[in-house]
Amino acid sequence: MAVRWKNATRWRSNSVKMAAPLATCTKEEQRSVSRFLRSEGVKSIEIHGRIETQYGDACLSLQQVYEWSRKFLNGVGSVTDSPRPGQAHRVVTPEAIAAVEAIVKENRRVTVHEIAAHLDMSHEHHIVHDVLQFHKVSAIRVPPQLSAELKNELLITARNI
Repeated sequence: MAVRWKNATRWRSNSVKMAAPLATCTKEEQRSVSRFLRSEGVKSIEIHGRIETQYGDACLSLQQVYEWSRKFLNGVGSVTDSPRPGQAHRVVTPEAIAAVEAIVKENRRVTVHEIAAHLDMSHEHHIVHDVLQFHKVSAIRVPPQLSAELKNELLITARNI
């Protein structure tokens, strides 16, 4: 039985060290191991020691092991993080992209706020700039790649201004 000292806390490890430590792992995998060991009655400090032995620097912190052990004791069965409040996820559908593109191509001087009011959506800015990659040039939204004909029209318009 190995005895180690960590942060002035003593824990004992009955585990057998693997031939090669696990270099890649997810938090969920480690939480699953923690859940399994906790169900066997292993204390949190020992769970952390065993996880640290196998996963090295990529292991959960001692505080996280304590928190998840408490959750498992309180009946939480999932090892994934629960959703947190904050910015809503963007759901960009092909239909929304096509609708925004149609509005911009119909009227190149349309504003992002007008698109939002017309389509009743809040992520039109993301679609216009990031998905369609339309950017303002002389107060007109243009696609990133212009045909030769459109380039000539733009040059003529710019010279006339």
